[in-house]
Amino acid sequence: MTIDQINETHPLYANLDEIRNAANRSADLTRQLLAFARQQPIAPKPLDLNDTVEGMLKMLRRIIGEDIDLVWMPGKTLWKVNMDPSQIDQLLANLCVNARDAISGVGKMTIETENVIFDAEYCADHAGFTEGEYIMLTVGDNGCGMDKETQSQIFEPFFTTKEIGKGTGLGLATIYGIIKQNKGFINVYSEPDHGTVFTIYLPRYMDKEDLVSHDIIEEPAIYGHEVILLVEDEPILLNMTTTMLERKGYTVLAASTPEEAISLAETYSEKIQLLITDVVMPEMNGRDLAKKILSINPSLKCLFASGYTADVIAHHGVLNSGVNFIQKPFSVKALANKVRDVLDG
Repeated sequence: MTIDQINETHPLYANLDEIRNAANRSADLTRQLLAFARQQPIAPKPLDLNDTVEGMLKMLRRIIGEDIDLVWMPGKTLWKVNMDPSQIDQLLANLCVNARDAISGVGKMTIETENVIFDAEYCADHAGFTEGEYIMLTVGDNGCGMDKETQSQIFEPFFTTKEIGKGTGLGLATIYGIIKQNKGFINVYSEPDHGTVFTIYLPRYMDKEDLVSHDIIEEPAIYGHEVILLVEDEPILLNMTTTMLERKGYTVLAASTPEEAISLAETYSEKIQLLITDVVMPEMNGRDLAKKILSINPSLKCLFASGYTADVIAHHGVLNSGVNFIQKPFSVKALANKVRDVLDG
Protein backbone atom coordinates (compact mmCIF):
# COMPACT_ATOMS: atom_id res chain seq x y z
CA MET A 1 0.00 0.00 0.00
CA THR A 2 2.85 2.38 0.81
CA ILE A 3 4.65 1.58 -2.46
CA ASP A 4 1.47 2.43 -4.36
CA GLN A 5 1.47 5.88 -2.77
CA ILE A 6 5.01 6.91 -3.70
CA ASN A 7 6.91 7.40 -6.93
CA GLU A 8 9.68 5.00 -8.07
CA THR A 9 12.15 7.88 -7.81
CA HIS A 10 11.43 8.35 -4.09
CA PRO A 11 14.54 7.57 -1.96
CA LEU A 12 12.59 5.03 0.17
CA TYR A 13 11.08 3.14 -2.78
CA ALA A 14 13.98 0.65 -3.12
CA ASN A 15 13.92 -0.12 0.61
CA LEU A 16 10.17 -0.72 0.58
CA ASP A 17 10.56 -3.00 -2.45
CA GLU A 18 13.17 -5.05 -0.57
CA ILE A 19 10.80 -5.38 2.42
CA ARG A 20 8.06 -6.66 0.09
CA ASN A 21 10.44 -9.15 -1.55
CA ALA A 22 11.61 -10.40 1.85
CA ALA A 23 7.99 -10.92 2.93
CA ASN A 24 7.28 -12.92 -0.25
CA ARG A 25 10.37 -15.07 0.31
CA SER A 26 9.30 -15.70 3.91
CA ALA A 27 5.83 -16.72 2.77
CA ASP A 28 7.28 -19.13 0.18
CA LEU A 29 9.66 -20.63 2.73
CA THR A 30 6.86 -21.13 5.27
CA ARG A 31 4.66 -22.76 2.62
CA GLN A 32 7.47 -25.15 1.69
CA LEU A 33 8.16 -26.03 5.33
CA LEU A 34 4.47 -26.70 5.96
CA ALA A 35 4.25 -28.89 2.86
CA PHE A 36 7.33 -30.83 3.94
CA ALA A 37 5.87 -31.29 7.44
CA ARG A 38 2.57 -32.36 5.75
CA GLN A 39 0.66 -29.69 7.66
CA GLN A 40 -0.26 -27.50 4.71
CA PRO A 41 -4.05 -27.08 4.34
CA ILE A 42 -5.11 -28.76 1.11
CA ALA A 43 -8.34 -29.04 -0.88
CA PRO A 44 -8.10 -32.32 -2.83
CA LYS A 45 -10.44 -33.07 -5.71
CA PRO A 46 -10.54 -35.68 -8.52
CA LEU A 47 -8.15 -34.62 -11.28
CA ASP A 48 -7.13 -35.79 -14.72
CA LEU A 49 -3.34 -35.34 -14.60
CA ASN A 50 -3.18 -34.92 -18.36
CA ASP A 51 -5.53 -31.91 -18.21
CA THR A 52 -3.62 -30.45 -15.24
CA VAL A 53 -0.22 -30.81 -16.93
CA GLU A 54 -1.49 -29.42 -20.23
CA GLY A 55 -2.81 -26.38 -18.38
CA MET A 56 0.71 -25.77 -17.03
CA LEU A 57 2.76 -26.30 -20.20
CA LYS A 58 2.78 -22.65 -21.27
CA MET A 59 3.98 -21.55 -17.82
CA LEU A 60 6.55 -24.37 -17.59
CA ARG A 61 8.02 -23.48 -21.01
CA ARG A 62 8.37 -19.90 -19.80
CA ILE A 63 10.17 -21.09 -16.64
CA ILE A 64 12.69 -23.31 -18.46
CA GLY A 65 13.44 -20.92 -21.34
CA GLU A 66 13.73 -21.27 -25.10
CA ASP A 67 16.97 -23.30 -25.14
CA ILE A 68 15.33 -26.34 -23.56
CA ASP A 69 12.92 -28.47 -25.60
CA LEU A 70 9.99 -29.58 -23.42
CA VAL A 71 8.35 -32.77 -24.72
CA TRP A 72 4.92 -33.72 -23.36
CA MET A 73 3.92 -37.41 -23.66
CA PRO A 74 0.45 -37.94 -22.11
CA GLY A 75 -0.70 -41.48 -21.31
CA LYS A 76 -3.93 -42.72 -22.87
CA THR A 77 -7.18 -43.19 -20.89
CA LEU A 78 -5.44 -42.00 -17.74
CA TRP A 79 -7.05 -42.77 -14.37
CA LYS A 80 -7.86 -39.91 -11.99
CA VAL A 81 -5.97 -38.82 -8.88
CA ASN A 82 -7.45 -37.11 -5.83
CA MET A 83 -5.17 -34.13 -5.11
CA ASP A 84 -5.08 -30.42 -4.56
CA PRO A 85 -4.33 -28.89 -8.02
CA SER A 86 -1.88 -26.43 -6.45
CA GLN A 87 0.21 -29.39 -5.25
CA ILE A 88 0.53 -30.70 -8.83
CA ASP A 89 1.62 -27.19 -9.84
CA GLN A 90 4.22 -27.23 -7.07
CA LEU A 91 5.54 -30.70 -8.02
CA LEU A 92 5.97 -29.84 -11.68
CA ALA A 93 7.36 -26.35 -11.14
CA ASN A 94 9.99 -27.59 -8.68
CA LEU A 95 11.03 -30.56 -10.84
CA CYS A 96 11.19 -28.47 -14.02
CA VAL A 97 13.29 -25.75 -12.32
CA ASN A 98 15.71 -28.41 -11.05
CA ALA A 99 15.88 -29.98 -14.52
CA ARG A 100 16.50 -26.56 -16.08
CA ASP A 101 19.34 -25.85 -13.63
CA ALA A 102 20.92 -29.24 -14.43
CA ILE A 103 21.08 -28.47 -18.16
CA SER A 104 23.93 -26.36 -19.47
CA GLY A 105 22.87 -24.55 -22.63
CA VAL A 106 20.62 -26.40 -25.07
CA GLY A 107 18.84 -29.48 -23.73
CA LYS A 108 15.70 -31.56 -23.53
CA MET A 109 13.11 -32.23 -20.84
CA THR A 110 10.29 -34.78 -20.96
CA ILE A 111 7.04 -35.04 -18.98
CA GLU A 112 5.13 -38.32 -19.22
CA THR A 113 2.05 -39.87 -17.63
CA GLU A 114 0.92 -43.49 -17.57
CA ASN A 115 -1.27 -45.95 -15.63
CA VAL A 116 0.69 -48.59 -13.67
CA ILE A 117 -0.21 -51.53 -11.42
CA PHE A 118 2.02 -52.88 -8.64
CA ASP A 119 1.31 -56.44 -7.54
CA ALA A 120 2.32 -58.14 -4.28
CA GLU A 121 5.33 -59.80 -5.91
CA TYR A 122 6.69 -56.46 -7.11
CA CYS A 123 6.16 -54.75 -3.73
CA ALA A 124 7.96 -57.58 -1.93
CA ASP A 125 11.12 -56.71 -3.89
CA HIS A 126 10.75 -52.89 -3.69
CA ALA A 127 10.80 -51.29 -0.23
CA GLY A 128 8.32 -48.48 0.25
CA PHE A 129 5.96 -49.54 -2.54
CA THR A 130 2.36 -50.58 -1.78
CA GLU A 131 0.26 -52.92 -3.89
CA GLY A 132 -2.36 -51.19 -6.01
CA GLU A 133 -3.08 -48.99 -9.02
CA TYR A 134 -1.24 -45.73 -9.61
CA ILE A 135 -0.82 -42.90 -12.06
CA MET A 136 2.83 -42.41 -12.98
CA LEU A 137 4.12 -38.87 -13.55
CA THR A 138 7.68 -38.70 -14.92
CA VAL A 139 9.94 -35.67 -15.39
CA GLY A 140 13.25 -36.41 -17.15
CA ASP A 141 16.13 -34.31 -18.41
CA ASN A 142 19.43 -34.79 -20.24
CA GLY A 143 21.40 -32.55 -17.90
CA CYS A 144 24.47 -33.11 -15.72
CA GLY A 145 22.99 -35.96 -13.64
CA MET A 146 23.95 -36.95 -10.09
CA ASP A 147 26.26 -39.43 -8.41
CA LYS A 148 24.98 -41.99 -5.87
CA GLU A 149 26.05 -39.93 -2.85
CA THR A 150 24.08 -36.90 -4.02
CA GLN A 151 21.04 -39.05 -4.83
CA SER A 152 21.02 -40.40 -1.28
CA GLN A 153 20.59 -36.87 0.15
CA ILE A 154 18.39 -35.01 -2.33
CA PHE A 155 15.15 -35.32 -0.32
CA GLU A 156 16.72 -34.05 2.91
CA PRO A 157 15.53 -30.57 3.96
CA PHE A 158 18.04 -27.79 3.18
CA PHE A 159 20.34 -30.08 1.15
CA THR A 160 21.26 -28.37 -2.11
CA THR A 161 23.97 -28.59 -4.75
CA LYS A 162 23.27 -25.02 -5.89
CA GLU A 163 25.34 -21.96 -5.04
CA ILE A 164 24.56 -19.94 -1.92
CA GLY A 165 21.52 -17.77 -2.61
CA LYS A 166 20.41 -19.89 -5.58
CA GLY A 167 18.17 -22.31 -3.70
CA THR A 168 16.73 -23.09 -0.26
CA GLY A 169 17.28 -26.84 -0.43
CA LEU A 170 13.56 -27.34 0.18
CA GLY A 171 12.33 -27.99 -3.37
CA LEU A 172 12.73 -31.78 -3.40
CA ALA A 173 11.95 -32.08 0.31
CA THR A 174 8.66 -30.30 -0.42
CA ILE A 175 7.97 -32.67 -3.31
CA TYR A 176 8.67 -35.64 -1.06
CA GLY A 177 6.27 -34.26 1.58
CA ILE A 178 3.48 -33.69 -0.95
CA ILE A 179 3.83 -37.19 -2.40
CA LYS A 180 3.82 -38.87 1.03
CA GLN A 181 0.86 -36.73 2.08
CA ASN A 182 -1.03 -38.15 -0.91
CA LYS A 183 0.06 -41.76 -0.14
CA GLY A 184 2.33 -42.00 -3.17
CA PHE A 185 6.03 -42.70 -3.74
CA ILE A 186 8.86 -41.24 -5.79
CA ASN A 187 11.75 -42.91 -7.57
CA VAL A 188 14.87 -41.15 -8.91
CA TYR A 189 17.28 -42.53 -11.52
CA SER A 190 20.40 -40.60 -12.48
CA GLU A 191 23.93 -41.07 -13.76
CA PRO A 192 26.62 -38.35 -13.90
CA ASP A 193 26.62 -36.66 -17.35
CA HIS A 194 23.58 -38.69 -18.45
CA GLY A 195 20.67 -36.75 -16.97
CA THR A 196 18.03 -37.53 -14.35
CA VAL A 197 14.50 -38.99 -14.25
CA PHE A 198 12.09 -38.42 -11.36
CA THR A 199 9.12 -40.81 -11.39
CA ILE A 200 6.17 -40.09 -9.11
CA TYR A 201 3.45 -42.67 -8.40
CA LEU A 202 0.10 -41.32 -7.15
CA PRO A 203 -2.80 -43.58 -6.07
CA ARG A 204 -5.69 -44.01 -8.46
CA TYR A 205 -8.91 -42.28 -7.40
CA MET A 206 -12.09 -44.26 -7.89
CA ASP A 207 -15.60 -42.87 -7.64
CA LYS A 208 -18.64 -44.99 -6.69
CA GLU A 209 -19.07 -46.41 -10.20
CA ASP A 210 -15.41 -47.46 -10.34
CA LEU A 211 -15.65 -49.12 -6.92
CA VAL A 212 -18.69 -51.17 -7.97
CA SER A 213 -17.37 -52.35 -11.33
CA HIS A 214 -13.64 -52.34 -10.74
CA ASP A 215 -11.62 -55.52 -10.40
CA ILE A 216 -7.93 -56.15 -11.09
CA ILE A 217 -7.68 -58.75 -13.85
CA GLU A 218 -4.89 -61.18 -13.15
CA GLU A 219 -3.02 -62.05 -16.31
CA PRO A 220 -1.65 -65.58 -16.61
CA ALA A 221 2.01 -65.94 -15.66
CA ILE A 222 4.26 -66.15 -18.74
CA TYR A 223 7.05 -68.71 -18.70
CA GLY A 224 9.91 -69.55 -21.06
CA HIS A 225 12.86 -71.88 -21.50
CA GLU A 226 15.42 -69.86 -23.48
CA VAL A 227 18.94 -68.79 -22.50
CA ILE A 228 19.28 -65.09 -21.60
CA LEU A 229 22.50 -63.11 -21.23
CA LEU A 230 21.79 -60.42 -18.61
CA VAL A 231 24.15 -57.44 -18.21
CA GLU A 232 23.71 -55.02 -15.28
CA ASP A 233 26.42 -53.11 -13.38
CA GLU A 234 24.32 -52.68 -10.21
CA PRO A 235 24.81 -55.91 -8.17
CA ILE A 236 21.41 -55.69 -6.41
CA LEU A 237 19.55 -55.24 -9.72
CA LEU A 238 21.60 -58.00 -11.38
CA ASN A 239 20.71 -60.49 -8.64
CA MET A 240 17.05 -59.47 -8.48
CA THR A 241 16.50 -59.57 -12.25
CA THR A 242 18.30 -62.92 -12.48
CA THR A 243 15.92 -64.33 -9.85
CA MET A 244 12.89 -62.88 -11.67
CA LEU A 245 13.88 -64.57 -14.94
CA GLU A 246 14.90 -67.89 -13.39
CA ARG A 247 11.52 -68.13 -11.65
CA LYS A 248 9.94 -67.83 -15.10
CA GLY A 249 11.93 -70.81 -16.39
CA TYR A 250 14.77 -69.08 -18.22
CA THR A 251 18.46 -69.99 -18.00
CA VAL A 252 20.29 -66.77 -17.06
CA LEU A 253 23.94 -65.92 -17.70
CA ALA A 254 24.55 -62.95 -15.39
CA ALA A 255 27.32 -60.44 -16.17
CA SER A 256 28.20 -57.36 -14.12
CA THR A 257 30.39 -55.75 -16.82
CA PRO A 258 30.33 -55.55 -20.63
CA GLU A 259 33.69 -57.39 -20.82
CA GLU A 260 32.29 -60.25 -18.77
CA ALA A 261 29.25 -60.39 -21.06
CA ILE A 262 31.42 -60.58 -24.19
CA SER A 263 33.46 -63.37 -22.61
CA LEU A 264 30.29 -65.34 -21.79
CA ALA A 265 28.97 -64.85 -25.34
CA GLU A 266 32.24 -66.23 -26.76
CA THR A 267 32.61 -69.23 -24.43
CA TYR A 268 29.07 -70.43 -23.61
CA SER A 269 28.58 -73.82 -25.29
CA GLU A 270 24.84 -73.54 -26.04
CA LYS A 271 22.87 -70.99 -28.03
CA ILE A 272 21.97 -67.68 -26.33
CA GLN A 273 18.60 -66.39 -27.56
CA LEU A 274 18.33 -62.99 -25.84
CA LEU A 275 20.58 -60.21 -24.53
CA ILE A 276 19.11 -57.97 -21.82
CA THR A 277 21.46 -55.09 -21.09
CA ASP A 278 21.47 -51.87 -19.12
CA VAL A 279 21.91 -48.88 -21.42
CA VAL A 280 24.22 -46.67 -19.34
CA MET A 281 27.28 -48.49 -17.93
CA PRO A 282 30.77 -47.25 -16.97
CA GLU A 283 32.85 -49.21 -19.50
CA MET A 284 30.63 -49.35 -22.56
CA ASN A 285 27.04 -48.37 -23.33
CA GLY A 286 24.42 -51.02 -24.07
CA ARG A 287 24.17 -50.23 -27.78
CA ASP A 288 27.91 -50.75 -28.38
CA LEU A 289 27.85 -53.93 -26.28
CA ALA A 290 24.94 -55.28 -28.34
CA LYS A 291 26.89 -54.62 -31.58
CA LYS A 292 29.89 -56.58 -30.30
CA ILE A 293 27.79 -59.54 -29.13
CA LEU A 294 25.73 -59.53 -32.35
CA SER A 295 29.00 -59.95 -34.27
CA ILE A 296 29.49 -63.18 -32.27
CA ASN A 297 25.84 -64.30 -32.39
CA PRO A 298 23.98 -62.59 -35.28
CA SER A 299 20.61 -64.26 -34.49
CA LEU A 300 20.56 -62.84 -30.94
CA LYS A 301 17.61 -60.65 -29.95
CA CYS A 302 18.20 -57.61 -27.73
CA LEU A 303 16.22 -55.90 -24.97
CA PHE A 304 17.55 -52.65 -23.48
CA ALA A 305 16.74 -51.58 -19.91
CA SER A 306 17.23 -48.22 -18.22
CA GLY A 307 15.94 -46.01 -15.45
CA TYR A 308 15.69 -43.27 -18.07
CA THR A 309 12.69 -43.15 -20.37
CA ALA A 310 13.12 -44.41 -23.94
CA ASP A 311 12.67 -40.85 -25.19
CA VAL A 312 15.53 -39.46 -23.09
CA ILE A 313 17.81 -42.35 -24.07
CA ALA A 314 17.05 -41.85 -27.79
CA HIS A 315 17.73 -38.12 -27.50
CA HIS A 316 21.21 -38.88 -26.12
CA GLY A 317 21.93 -40.89 -29.28
CA VAL A 318 22.55 -43.97 -27.15
CA LEU A 319 19.60 -45.86 -28.64
CA ASN A 320 17.60 -45.55 -31.83
CA SER A 321 13.85 -45.11 -31.55
CA GLY A 322 11.85 -48.30 -32.07
CA VAL A 323 14.28 -50.67 -30.31
CA ASN A 324 13.07 -53.14 -27.68
CA PHE A 325 13.11 -51.22 -24.40
CA ILE A 326 11.88 -51.63 -20.81
CA GLN A 327 12.06 -48.88 -18.19
CA LYS A 328 13.27 -49.55 -14.66
CA PRO A 329 11.90 -50.23 -12.16
CA PHE A 330 9.84 -53.04 -13.70
CA SER A 331 7.62 -55.70 -12.14
CA VAL A 332 8.06 -59.44 -12.64
CA LYS A 333 4.95 -59.45 -14.83
CA ALA A 334 6.12 -56.52 -16.98
CA LEU A 335 9.55 -58.11 -17.48
CA ALA A 336 8.08 -61.55 -18.29
CA ASN A 337 5.66 -60.04 -20.82
CA LYS A 338 8.37 -57.92 -22.47
CA VAL A 339 10.86 -60.80 -22.69
CA ARG A 340 8.20 -63.00 -24.29
CA ASP A 341 7.24 -60.25 -26.76
CA VAL A 342 10.86 -59.80 -27.84
CA LEU A 343 11.58 -63.52 -28.15
CA ASP A 344 8.38 -64.24 -30.07
CA GLY A 345 8.32 -61.02 -32.11
